[in-house]
Amino acid sequence: QVQLVESGGGLVQPGGSLRLSCAASRNIFSFTTMRWYRQAPGKQRELVATVGSGGNTDYADSVKGRFTASRDNGKNTVYLQMNSLKPEDTAVYLCYAQDFRLSYWGQGTQVTVSS
Repeated sequence: QVQLVESGGGLVQPGGSLRLSCAASRNIFSFTTMRWYRQAPGKQRELVATVGSGGNTDYADSVKGRFTASRDNGKNTVYLQMNSLKPEDTAVYLCYAQDFRLSYWGQGTQVTVSS
């Protein structure tokens, strides 16, 4: 069973930064795609960022220029660097991974942006 464990969330003031981590229980080379999603109360789950197996990235328009996704294959971890945070970024951030057969979700980490 694959486990994805997110960390790094917390309370931050508007304009601040956080770095989220998603540690996988197996080699992330085995995943074709890894993604960050977020879900705010009363809203649909939103795709935030995608990191392909080659390190290529893609972002939601709402976070372009502020968020950066990356992967460290040696640590089996993907990251989401979030800068210039806004109150509307408040959500539970979830890690997602997909291989050729199945998809996997982490439990999520809460990010709260508030003064």
